[in-house]
Amino acid sequence: MVARVGKFTTQQCDHFKPSKNVTPADIRMETDQNGFITTVFALPHTKAAANREEVQWAKQEGPTDPHSALEAHLTTNNPPTDSPLFTYRNGQSHSPLLKATFLWQLKVAAKEAGHITVQGHGIRIGATLKYLLRGVPFNVMKVKGHWASDAFQTYLCKHNQILALYIQAMPSGMAMEFTRLAMPPVR
Repeated sequence: MVARVGKFTTQQCDHFKPSKNVTPADIRMETDQNGFITTVFALPHTKAAANREEVQWAKQEGPTDPHSALEAHLTTNNPPTDSPLFTYRNGQSHSPLLKATFLWQLKVAAKEAGHITVQGHGIRIGATLKYLLRGVPFNVMKVKGHWASDAFQTYLCKHNQILALYIQAMPSGMAMEFTRLAMPPVR
């Protein structure tokens, strides 16, 4: 998933609105014609779409699988269906996960693991980079990230590593696709 952190957290405890923030009721599973399952989040309101926008993820292998993490969260915290999705148990009640708290916890975890720390937008760009390094084409990432322009490409680093996937000896179809995406049209 390549979503903005603010779509899944709230700024302050009293700022939650089901008409603007995602709740457990906004999650569904979809299976395509090939049997691939995705978890879909219907975001009620975003900067780019005033009336619902969907973001999705698919199960991954390993310790960073978002599906397993979401299941663990829902089992552990059991958020009410009309509350923020990322609500945690706080005694006998629930508290929403604030954006600042999420970013602080992420910073602490990154430091403990010996990684560099990033802020909200850097997380989104980092996720995009990860998909690109796995071979997901730029045009697919543009759709996945809900970018209206190609401006996201200016934030990316590790250009050589991304391009290496496309500039190796490859079938002509893949080379043509890369050329179409990377070269501006002749006018």
